[in-house]
Amino acid sequence: MSLKEILAKIDAATVAPVKKVALAYSGGLDSSLAVELLRRKYKAKQIVPITIDVGQGKEEIAEGNRKAKALKVKPILIDAKKEFCDEWLTKAIRANSDYNGYPVSTSMTRQLVARIVALKARQLGCDAVLEGSTGKGNDQYRMHNVFKMFAPELQVLVPVRDFDLGRAEEEKLCKAWGVPVNEIITGGDDKTMWCRSIASGAIDLNQKLPDHIWIWLVPPEKAKAKGDVVQIEFEQGLPTKLNGKAVKLDTMIEKLNVIAGRNGIGRIDMFEDGIMCLKSREIYEAPAAHVLLKLHRDLEAQCLTKEEIHFKKIVEDQWAVMTYHGEWYHPLKGALDAFIAATQRPVCGKFKVKLYKGNIEIVARESETSLFSREIRSIKASGFDQRQCRDAAAIRGLPFQILAKRAEKLK
Repeated sequence: MSLKEILAKIDAATVAPVKKVALAYSGGLDSSLAVELLRRKYKAKQIVPITIDVGQGKEEIAEGNRKAKALKVKPILIDAKKEFCDEWLTKAIRANSDYNGYPVSTSMTRQLVARIVALKARQLGCDAVLEGSTGKGNDQYRMHNVFKMFAPELQVLVPVRDFDLGRAEEEKLCKAWGVPVNEIITGGDDKTMWCRSIASGAIDLNQKLPDHIWIWLVPPEKAKAKGDVVQIEFEQGLPTKLNGKAVKLDTMIEKLNVIAGRNGIGRIDMFEDGIMCLKSREIYEAPAAHVLLKLHRDLEAQCLTKEEIHFKKIVEDQWAVMTYHGEWYHPLKGALDAFIAATQRPVCGKFKVKLYKGNIEIVARESETSLFSREIRSIKASGFDQRQCRDAAAIRGLPFQILAKRAEKLK
């Protein structure tokens, strides 16, 4: 589509009048283009860009500020790293956060960003909020849910979706209007300390991924030959020590992203079932999440009862679905959090782990609250008189005797 046709399509779209608009601003293509759309199409009197720091790093924030300066706006920067780490990632780790193989992350930050932007918009007297989702993705639902929960009276503007703009059309507009763009790969990326989403929805079925797109990950075949051995300690379901030293969770994640990443750990290439039930190939980079979630699951397998583990898996699946679908603030989600938290008191222990060319090998485990009883379970120990199980096995076999009799009758 030509630039003239794109502009005609935008001109033909009807928009409600707005005066002061709070923009969820990341500095990516969508939110940068939104600044010019607010000026040219919406005729906004005042634009309030709001950047939320959720651990994307100083370089990315600085790049967003550079673009904002070129666009002649000044973002409000709100540091939400501590909240994201203490209130969101702690829940994600304890919930073994996993949606079809994806360690839930972007779906959390979108909702955190939406809440902060909505509250700030109300505080500043805005009459609308704007975010850069497409009509093909998940974020439009996540952010809309939260906007309407925390600022129900404000208009929600989603120009990329509402003007039916494709990526190539956005790029043409940016070029024509002087909007700065510098994507590493078409589709951009969404980076947090926990997980990085790369070119969401833009990766073709058999598209080869170049090595330069990774921030932490060294492909396994290029990783160092020796690997790294680390020690990680958990208390009540949360990692608290790295190599014997107490560290905050954000520091733990930052260090493990580097250590695990350089050993080829953290690449995720998967098909994802989105909120609209449309499948897409998604690429994620999550070295620290891979390590911590694997160890947390292993520790729960030691420290929780079989019944707790089986039921918690059901709860975890529902937790991941609700978080992914933009329902973090739903009452049921809060109830799931409460159950999960109630299971974590005995989930304590230490691990020695070798990270090597894409592999996470548990070298040693130790837990004072483990339910593993070597003296009873091991076939190397006497433990108890095995003959005691003869009658128990006979009782457990009775239903199968009855089934066998019925099968004979059915013949």
